[in-house]
Amino acid sequence: MNADLSRPSFVERELPAGRHQFHKERLMTQIHDDLRASGAGPAAAAPSRTGTRRNPFLRRAVLVPVAGFALAGALAAGFFGYVQLGAADGPRSTMATGPAMTTRIGAADAKGVPQLLDRISLAASASSSAHSGVRADQYVYIGSKLATTYVKTEGSKHTLVSEKLHERHQWNSPDGIKGWLIEPGNTGPEGVTLEGPDETGHTPTPHLNAPSYNYLAQLPTDPDVLLRKIYEETKGKGRGPDQEAFTTIGDLLRASYPPPALTAALYKAAAKIPGVVSVDDAVDAAGRHGIAVARLDEHSGVREEWIFDRESLAFLGERTVQVEGESGEQGLIKPGTVVFTSAVMTRTVVDRMKERPATSG
Repeated sequence: MNADLSRPSFVERELPAGRHQFHKERLMTQIHDDLRASGAGPAAAAPSRTGTRRNPFLRRAVLVPVAGFALAGALAAGFFGYVQLGAADGPRSTMATGPAMTTRIGAADAKGVPQLLDRISLAASASSSAHSGVRADQYVYIGSKLATTYVKTEGSKHTLVSEKLHERHQWNSPDGIKGWLIEPGNTGPEGVTLEGPDETGHTPTPHLNAPSYNYLAQLPTDPDVLLRKIYEETKGKGRGPDQEAFTTIGDLLRASYPPPALTAALYKAAAKIPGVVSVDDAVDAAGRHGIAVARLDEHSGVREEWIFDRESLAFLGERTVQVEGESGEQGLIKPGTVVFTSAVMTRTVVDRMKERPATSG
């Protein structure tokens, strides 16, 4: 397949160089695998770059640049719908857009963060009665809302825009082999199948960036051992190991279904990462206010915020905010810009693929 990576994009500038390259490689690997699995185009025979697949359920929208990749036409069927393909003037967004999302930058405080995360960890442990595991014939369902801000390029004109807030519905079998995704701009109304063995029958091996429920259930729940594993497996995959570890934990909290014991351990592990702070007020994609646990990437000026209900301390969602400096074409991404926002609306176990709980909206 052909991919034009020469055009500048917001993600290329906003992300630290090492992290951009890491996610670029994961994206390209997923594209190769999706094309090969579908048997579409010359890329169908292309080998995987890494031999393992990135779980698309963990794909953060901000990591798939709208203006940065011109993908093969075969992807227009829905694998990566953030770009419209075949246009003479280059890729363009398939999502409705509007003015860039902005927010008040919440005050950060490094004091009391370990105690706060300890309370959040205890609250996660207390939820064990509502989490009885996942049978082999069941599916993990996650319903969420999300939106991304990016620099839209039309000829020589650059405009900062945000996607229309939209819903995302995803299903995963506990072994990670079967999956389904429905998301405007990424798929058609019926959605697309994800994962599964390739044409040789090879089943992808779960790992931290592509975890199945069964994989998560086997991870260590000792915070020190868990954090050491995260650092070891993400070594060299970002500008800084501390930020990469924080981001990895955030991905797991937002877009997977960790057992309560592991969720509690992830929070305790996060408390040991240098630079983690609390934020007095943050708003998720559903408009819910809460307290946040966050970390500033000193290289990009972007702060990742995990948002929790003030009373129950339940995880609500995550957002990424530019808090220092400027980025993007012509420095259009300024402090106060919400680069990415998400809200977990429903996370549960269902008996059938594409089954939506009554609370999923």
